[in-house]
Amino acid sequence: MKDLDKYRGCLIGGAAGDALGYAVEFMSEKSIFKQYGKTGITDYELTNGKALISDDTQMTLFTANGLLVGTTRGKLRGIMAPYPSYIAMSYKDWYRTQKERYPLDKETPFACSWLVDIPQLFHRRAPGITCLSAIRAGANGSIKEPVNNSKGCGGVMRVAPVGLYFEDTGEAGARFDLIGAEAAAITHGHALGYIPAATLTHIIRQLAHGDVSVDAAVRSALSATAELFKEEKELPYYLQLMDKAVALAGEDISDLEAIHQLGEGWVADEALAIAVYCALKYPEDIDKALIASVNHKGDSDSTGAIAGNIVGAHVGLSGIPDKYKTNLELYDIILEIADDLYNDCQMSEYSAYTDEAWVSKYVKRTYPNGQTDRSLLHK
Repeated sequence: MKDLDKYRGCLIGGAAGDALGYAVEFMSEKSIFKQYGKTGITDYELTNGKALISDDTQMTLFTANGLLVGTTRGKLRGIMAPYPSYIAMSYKDWYRTQKERYPLDKETPFACSWLVDIPQLFHRRAPGITCLSAIRAGANGSIKEPVNNSKGCGGVMRVAPVGLYFEDTGEAGARFDLIGAEAAAITHGHALGYIPAATLTHIIRQLAHGDVSVDAAVRSALSATAELFKEEKELPYYLQLMDKAVALAGEDISDLEAIHQLGEGWVADEALAIAVYCALKYPEDIDKALIASVNHKGDSDSTGAIAGNIVGAHVGLSGIPDKYKTNLELYDIILEIADDLYNDCQMSEYSAYTDEAWVSKYVKRTYPNGQTDRSLLHK
C-alpha cells in the first residue's frame, strides 16, 4: 500500500542530497575536508538564503510531470502513447528552461509541463552535456534504438518518480522497471546508462509501497534486474559491482574507503552503487547516509540525490531532519509533485467529477491561479 509520507520523503530526500552535494561537486577531497573539516560538508551551503538544487532534481520533477500528463490524457481521452514519450516531451521543456528566459512563449514549441511556469527552474545548475545534446537532437532515444553510447549518471539520477508512481511490487512490476530504464535511455544509450535506472525504479517501488527493509528492496531489485536484462552482456559486470556495494555496507570500513572501491559516480552504475552502499550502511539515518554519499571527489550531487531518494522513501518525510527541509529551494513545489504522484488523476472521460487545479496543470499545462507569485516559492 502506498504511503504519502514515503512519496514526500523520497523526493525531498533526493533534493536534499542533491543540494548538499551540489555545493561540493567538482571539488577534490582535499578541498572538501580543508574547507568543511574532517567530517566534510554536513549542512547546506546557502546562496541568498537557499540550498540550491541542481539539474538532478530539476529533471526529476519533469520526469514526474511526464508520467502525470500521460495518465491524464489516457483517462480523459481514452488513448495515450507509452509513458516514455510524455517523459521525453517534458525533458524538452526542461531543456528550454536551460536555454531560454522566463517566461516561455508556450506556442513555439508547445509546452508540455506546468513547471515552465516556475521561474526558479530557469537556472542552469551544471546540466549534463549528454542530457542537453540528446534532448536537443530530439529526445528520442530508447533501449532498442540508442541515441549514443553514454553510460553517464544523468539517466538514473532522475527516475525515482517512476518507482513512486507505479505500485505493483509483484512479478508483473517488471514492466514498470522497464519504464524507468526507458526513461533513462531517452538520453543515455549504453546498457550501463539505463540498467541502473531499472534497479533504482524497483528499489523505490518496493520501499514506497510496502513494509520492507532497504536491504530487502535492494536484493529484490538486483534479482529483478538480472532477469529483466538477462541477455545483456554488461549484466555480469553490473551485478558484480552492485554485489560489492552490498558487501561493503556490512564491513567495518570507512565510508570514503568503501566509496573509493566503487568509483566516483560520474557513470550510472557507479552512482547507484555508491548510493546503495550509503543507503544500506545507514538505512534508518538519512543524515548519515547523505553526508557519506556526498563527501567524495566524484559526482556528489547525483550520488547524494539517489541515496536521498532511497533512504527518503524508507524513512519518509517525517524521518528527515528539519535541517534538510529548511531553506531547500522549491521545497513546496517538490512536495506538490510528490502529492500529485500519490493522488494521481481522479477524473475520467466517463465521470462528471472535475479537478480544476489538475486540469490546469496536466491538461492546460499551466500553473493554476497565478500561483507562481506565491511568497512560499521565495521563502
